[in-house]
Amino acid sequence: MPPAHSDIRQLVQAYLRRHPRERARLEPLLALLDSVPEPTSRATLPAHITCSAVVIRPEGQVLHIHHKATGLVICPGGHVEAGDESLLATALREVHEEAGIAPGDLCLTPQILGVPVDIDINDIGPNPAKGEGAHQHWDFRFAFCLVADSAEVALQAEEVTGAEWRPLERVASPSLRAKLLAAEIDGQAEPVNASVLIHDGAGRYLFHLRDNYRGIWAPGEWSLLGGGREPLDATLTDTLLRERRGGSRPRTGRASALRGGADHRRGRAVRAGPDLRRPLER
Repeated sequence: MPPAHSDIRQLVQAYLRRHPRERARLEPLLALLDSVPEPTSRATLPAHITCSAVVIRPEGQVLHIHHKATGLVICPGGHVEAGDESLLATALREVHEEAGIAPGDLCLTPQILGVPVDIDINDIGPNPAKGEGAHQHWDFRFAFCLVADSAEVALQAEEVTGAEWRPLERVASPSLRAKLLAAEIDGQAEPVNASVLIHDGAGRYLFHLRDNYRGIWAPGEWSLLGGGREPLDATLTDTLLRERRGGSRPRTGRASALRGGADHRRGRAVRAGPDLRRPLER
Protein backbone atom coordinates (compact mmCIF):
# COMPACT_ATOMS: atom_id res chain seq x y z
CA MET A 1 0.00 0.00 0.00
CA PRO A 2 1.60 3.31 -1.06
CA PRO A 3 2.10 6.22 1.35
CA ALA A 4 -1.17 7.99 2.11
CA HIS A 5 -1.95 11.33 0.48
CA SER A 6 -2.58 12.82 3.92
CA ASP A 7 0.84 11.74 5.21
CA ILE A 8 2.58 13.24 2.18
CA ARG A 9 0.63 16.46 2.54
CA GLN A 10 1.64 16.68 6.21
CA LEU A 11 5.28 16.36 5.19
CA VAL A 12 4.89 19.15 2.64
CA GLN A 13 3.17 21.41 5.17
CA ALA A 14 5.88 20.71 7.77
CA TYR A 15 8.50 21.55 5.15
CA LEU A 16 6.71 24.79 4.28
CA ARG A 17 6.68 25.84 7.91
CA ARG A 18 10.47 25.84 7.68
CA HIS A 19 10.53 27.35 4.19
CA PRO A 20 7.38 29.50 3.77
CA ARG A 21 8.84 31.37 0.80
CA GLU A 22 8.70 28.18 -1.26
CA ARG A 23 4.91 27.84 -1.11
CA ALA A 24 4.38 29.20 -4.61
CA ARG A 25 7.03 26.86 -6.01
CA LEU A 26 5.35 23.85 -4.38
CA GLU A 27 1.79 24.70 -5.42
CA PRO A 28 2.01 22.27 -8.39
CA LEU A 29 3.02 19.53 -5.93
CA LEU A 30 0.04 20.26 -3.70
CA ALA A 31 -2.18 20.26 -6.79
CA LEU A 32 -0.72 16.86 -7.75
CA LEU A 33 -1.74 15.45 -4.36
CA ASP A 34 -5.29 16.71 -4.93
CA SER A 35 -5.67 15.49 -8.48
CA VAL A 36 -4.15 12.01 -8.92
CA PRO A 37 -4.83 8.72 -7.11
CA GLU A 38 -1.19 7.61 -6.90
CA PRO A 39 1.26 10.54 -6.81
CA THR A 40 4.16 8.21 -5.96
CA SER A 41 3.65 5.86 -8.93
CA ARG A 42 6.17 6.13 -11.75
CA ALA A 43 3.20 5.64 -14.10
CA THR A 44 1.78 8.99 -12.95
CA LEU A 45 2.80 11.54 -15.57
CA PRO A 46 3.88 14.22 -16.27
CA ALA A 47 5.18 14.26 -12.67
CA HIS A 48 5.41 12.00 -9.63
CA ILE A 49 7.15 11.80 -6.26
CA THR A 50 10.56 10.21 -5.61
CA CYS A 51 12.77 10.10 -2.50
CA SER A 52 16.47 10.50 -1.69
CA ALA A 53 18.60 9.75 1.36
CA VAL A 54 21.12 12.39 2.42
CA VAL A 55 23.60 10.42 4.54
CA ILE A 56 26.03 12.53 6.57
CA ARG A 57 29.12 11.22 8.33
CA PRO A 58 30.26 12.69 11.68
CA GLU A 59 33.04 14.44 9.76
CA GLY A 60 30.37 16.46 7.95
CA GLN A 61 30.63 14.64 4.61
CA VAL A 62 27.65 13.65 2.46
CA LEU A 63 27.40 10.39 0.52
CA HIS A 64 27.09 10.72 -3.27
CA ILE A 65 26.77 7.91 -5.78
CA HIS A 66 27.67 7.81 -9.48
CA HIS A 67 24.41 6.88 -11.17
CA LYS A 68 24.97 4.59 -14.15
CA ALA A 69 21.86 5.43 -16.19
CA THR A 70 22.16 9.22 -16.00
CA GLY A 71 25.88 9.70 -15.41
CA LEU A 72 25.03 12.09 -12.56
CA VAL A 73 26.66 12.32 -9.14
CA ILE A 74 23.70 12.38 -6.73
CA CYS A 75 22.51 11.18 -3.34
CA PRO A 76 21.04 7.65 -3.24
CA GLY A 77 17.35 7.59 -4.07
CA GLY A 78 14.61 6.44 -6.37
CA HIS A 79 10.96 5.58 -6.83
CA VAL A 80 8.47 4.52 -4.18
CA GLU A 81 7.74 0.78 -4.29
CA ALA A 82 4.68 -1.20 -3.27
CA GLY A 83 6.03 -2.25 0.12
CA ASP A 84 7.06 1.26 1.22
CA GLU A 85 4.68 2.49 3.92
CA SER A 86 6.13 6.01 3.94
CA LEU A 87 8.42 8.26 1.96
CA LEU A 88 10.98 7.96 4.74
CA ALA A 89 10.89 4.18 4.28
CA THR A 90 11.56 4.64 0.56
CA ALA A 91 14.66 6.72 1.28
CA LEU A 92 15.96 4.13 3.74
CA ARG A 93 15.34 1.26 1.33
CA GLU A 94 17.05 3.07 -1.55
CA VAL A 95 20.23 3.85 0.36
CA HIS A 96 20.35 0.24 1.53
CA GLU A 97 19.92 -1.08 -2.01
CA GLU A 98 22.25 1.35 -3.76
CA ALA A 99 24.96 1.81 -1.13
CA GLY A 100 24.56 -1.12 1.25
CA ILE A 101 23.97 1.05 4.33
CA ALA A 102 21.35 -0.56 6.58
CA PRO A 103 18.59 1.43 8.31
CA GLY A 104 20.03 0.45 11.69
CA ASP A 105 23.26 2.29 10.78
CA LEU A 106 21.38 5.60 10.44
CA CYS A 107 19.44 7.98 12.63
CA LEU A 108 17.43 11.11 11.95
CA THR A 109 19.30 14.40 12.20
CA PRO A 110 18.34 16.34 15.35
CA GLN A 111 17.96 19.57 13.35
CA ILE A 112 15.42 18.27 10.82
CA LEU A 113 14.09 14.96 12.22
CA GLY A 114 11.61 13.31 9.84
CA VAL A 115 10.80 16.40 7.77
CA PRO A 116 12.44 16.56 4.32
CA VAL A 117 15.52 18.75 4.36
CA ASP A 118 14.78 19.68 0.75
CA ILE A 119 12.02 19.15 -1.82
CA ASP A 120 13.32 19.70 -5.34
CA ILE A 121 11.89 19.18 -8.81
CA ASN A 122 14.02 17.49 -11.44
CA ASP A 123 13.47 17.31 -15.19
CA ILE A 124 13.84 13.73 -16.45
CA GLY A 125 14.54 12.96 -20.10
CA PRO A 126 12.62 10.36 -22.11
CA ASN A 127 13.44 6.70 -21.62
CA PRO A 128 12.22 4.73 -24.65
CA ALA A 129 13.39 1.44 -23.14
CA LYS A 130 10.86 1.87 -20.34
CA GLY A 131 8.25 3.54 -22.50
CA GLU A 132 8.57 6.80 -20.58
CA GLY A 133 8.45 10.25 -22.09
CA ALA A 134 10.00 13.35 -20.58
CA HIS A 135 8.60 14.04 -17.10
CA GLN A 136 9.44 15.50 -13.70
CA HIS A 137 10.33 14.13 -10.27
CA TRP A 138 9.28 15.86 -7.07
CA ASP A 139 12.19 14.60 -4.96
CA PHE A 140 11.73 14.46 -1.16
CA ARG A 141 15.19 14.47 0.43
CA PHE A 142 15.58 13.11 3.97
CA ALA A 143 18.73 13.70 6.02
CA PHE A 144 20.32 10.99 8.17
CA CYS A 145 23.37 10.79 10.40
CA LEU A 146 25.62 7.77 9.96
CA VAL A 147 26.00 6.33 13.47
CA ALA A 148 27.75 3.00 12.81
CA ASP A 149 31.53 3.31 12.76
CA SER A 150 31.83 -0.01 10.95
CA ALA A 151 29.30 0.76 8.19
CA GLU A 152 30.83 0.33 4.75
CA VAL A 153 29.50 1.35 1.36
CA ALA A 154 28.64 -1.63 -0.84
CA LEU A 155 27.51 -0.47 -4.26
CA GLN A 156 24.69 -1.92 -6.32
CA ALA A 157 26.56 -2.74 -9.54
CA GLU A 158 23.43 -2.72 -11.71
CA GLU A 159 22.73 0.97 -11.09
CA VAL A 160 25.80 2.52 -9.44
CA THR A 161 29.36 2.82 -10.74
CA GLY A 162 31.03 4.60 -7.84
CA ALA A 163 30.61 6.55 -4.62
CA GLU A 164 32.26 9.46 -2.85
CA TRP A 165 31.89 11.47 0.34
CA ARG A 166 31.73 15.21 -0.27
CA PRO A 167 31.99 18.03 2.28
CA LEU A 168 28.83 20.05 2.79
CA GLU A 169 30.25 22.90 0.72
CA ARG A 170 30.56 20.57 -2.30
CA VAL A 171 27.18 18.84 -2.21
CA ALA A 172 26.15 18.37 -5.84
CA SER A 173 22.62 19.80 -5.61
CA PRO A 174 22.66 23.58 -5.08
CA SER A 175 19.30 23.63 -3.28
CA LEU A 176 20.26 20.74 -0.99
CA ARG A 177 23.65 22.30 -0.27
CA ALA A 178 22.01 25.57 0.75
CA LYS A 179 19.48 23.82 3.02
CA LEU A 180 22.11 21.70 4.78
CA LEU A 181 24.34 24.68 5.44
CA ALA A 182 21.46 26.88 6.60
CA ALA A 183 20.22 24.21 9.02
CA GLU A 184 23.77 23.74 10.35
CA ILE A 185 23.55 19.98 9.98
CA ASP A 186 26.99 18.65 10.87
CA GLY A 187 26.45 14.89 10.96
CA GLN A 188 26.73 14.67 14.74
CA ALA A 189 24.08 12.26 15.99
CA GLU A 190 22.00 13.12 19.04
CA PRO A 191 19.22 11.16 20.76
CA VAL A 192 15.89 11.75 19.03
CA ASN A 193 13.77 9.24 20.93
CA ALA A 194 13.11 8.88 24.64
CA SER A 195 11.12 6.73 27.06
CA VAL A 196 10.39 7.13 30.75
CA LEU A 197 10.42 4.41 33.42
CA ILE A 198 7.54 4.72 35.89
CA HIS A 199 7.38 2.14 38.68
CA ASP A 200 5.41 1.62 41.86
CA GLY A 201 8.36 0.77 44.11
CA ALA A 202 7.29 -2.87 44.22
CA GLY A 203 9.02 -4.06 41.06
CA ARG A 204 6.18 -3.20 38.66
CA TYR A 205 6.65 -0.87 35.69
CA LEU A 206 4.00 1.10 33.84
CA PHE A 207 3.35 0.30 30.16
CA HIS A 208 0.78 1.62 27.70
CA LEU A 209 -0.86 0.03 24.69
CA ARG A 210 0.25 1.70 21.47
CA ASP A 211 -2.20 2.63 18.73
CA ASN A 212 -2.62 -0.09 16.13
CA TYR A 213 -2.31 1.55 12.72
CA ARG A 214 0.18 1.50 9.89
CA GLY A 215 3.13 3.83 9.68
CA ILE A 216 4.08 3.94 13.38
CA TRP A 217 6.70 2.02 15.29
CA ALA A 218 5.49 -1.17 17.05
CA PRO A 219 1.75 -0.75 16.43
CA GLY A 220 -0.57 -2.50 18.88
CA GLU A 221 2.19 -3.39 21.36
CA TRP A 222 2.72 -2.62 25.01
CA SER A 223 5.62 -0.23 25.57
CA LEU A 224 7.06 2.35 27.90
CA LEU A 225 5.65 5.85 27.78
CA GLY A 226 7.64 7.94 25.34
CA GLY A 227 8.21 8.59 21.69
CA GLY A 228 10.13 10.47 19.05
CA ARG A 229 11.26 14.05 19.27
CA GLU A 230 9.23 16.49 17.16
CA PRO A 231 10.37 19.79 15.62
CA LEU A 232 8.81 21.92 18.39
CA ASP A 233 10.48 19.90 21.18
CA ALA A 234 13.49 21.89 22.38
CA THR A 235 14.76 18.97 24.49
CA LEU A 236 13.98 15.32 25.09
CA THR A 237 12.38 16.35 28.36
CA ASP A 238 9.89 18.33 26.27
CA THR A 239 9.35 15.17 24.20
CA LEU A 240 8.50 13.14 27.29
CA LEU A 241 6.19 15.82 28.69
CA ARG A 242 4.38 16.11 25.36
CA GLU A 243 4.01 12.35 25.05
CA ARG A 244 2.68 12.14 28.61
CA ARG A 245 0.08 14.81 27.79
CA GLY A 246 -0.80 13.17 24.49
CA GLY A 247 -3.73 11.13 25.68
CA SER A 248 -2.01 7.96 26.88
CA ARG A 249 -4.43 6.05 29.08
CA PRO A 250 -2.42 3.25 30.65
CA ARG A 251 -4.65 0.62 32.21
CA THR A 252 -4.00 -0.47 35.74
CA GLY A 253 -3.67 -4.08 36.69
CA ARG A 254 -1.77 -7.07 35.41
CA ALA A 255 -1.87 -6.10 31.75
CA SER A 256 0.01 -2.84 32.09
CA ALA A 257 1.96 -3.20 35.33
CA LEU A 258 4.59 -5.81 34.51
CA ARG A 259 7.25 -7.08 36.84
CA GLY A 260 10.90 -6.73 36.03
CA GLY A 261 10.62 -4.55 32.94
CA ALA A 262 10.46 -7.29 30.31
CA ASP A 263 8.22 -6.82 27.28
CA HIS A 264 5.95 -9.86 27.29
CA ARG A 265 4.90 -9.29 23.68
CA ARG A 266 8.44 -9.35 22.30
CA GLY A 267 10.11 -11.55 24.89
CA ARG A 268 13.09 -9.25 25.35
CA ALA A 269 14.23 -6.57 27.75
CA VAL A 270 12.76 -3.13 27.25
CA ARG A 271 15.28 -0.38 26.53
CA ALA A 272 14.73 2.83 28.42
CA GLY A 273 16.13 6.30 27.94
CA PRO A 274 17.34 8.10 24.79
CA ASP A 275 17.67 5.83 21.77
CA LEU A 276 19.38 6.92 18.57
CA ARG A 277 18.25 4.13 16.30
CA ARG A 278 14.86 3.00 17.41
CA PRO A 279 12.80 5.13 14.99
CA LEU A 280 14.59 3.59 11.98
CA GLU A 281 14.61 -0.08 12.97
CA ARG A 282 11.56 -1.44 11.19
